[in-house]
Amino acid sequence: MEDLSNYEKIKADSKRFYEQIGKIVCPVFGQEVFFTSEGFNHLVYKNDRRERDKKVQVMKFKLLPLAQKLLALTTTFQEYEESLQEFRVKKFKKTIQETKVVKYWGIIAILEHRKFKVIVRKIGDNGQLNFWSVIPSWVTNYHRDIKLISTMKGNPDDD
Repeated sequence: MEDLSNYEKIKADSKRFYEQIGKIVCPVFGQEVFFTSEGFNHLVYKNDRRERDKKVQVMKFKLLPLAQKLLALTTTFQEYEESLQEFRVKKFKKTIQETKVVKYWGIIAILEHRKFKVIVRKIGDNGQLNFWSVIPSWVTNYHRDIKLISTMKGNPDDD
């Protein structure tokens, strides 16, 4: 059971560590992955801006050094997903809704006896690669697994 009595200190220390990373050259992309404030906020909050359970946050904070290490080492990714999402953007002094392609890469690893996944996100064709999340011993997405199985070729029993 995780001791949450020092949650605020853990969060502050993790934020300082996260900000010191700044960016990492990631071999799989051949370019930099940026550690932005948006990525840190995603560790604390869900997409609908509800705060994540504090135990989950602490677990994610503790995996940040491994996420940093993985992104500096990896030469492959295991998952890729693309979707269209609406964003509020300012254009000509007006706020408008704009649809952009959002790409996600999942990099799965076991490092230092810990199984986890790092998510990297890119918004738009000209956007930068950003750290999005780290997920400990993740739960698979049933819909994504069905898509993967339906697009596989051959029979797994044919060896």
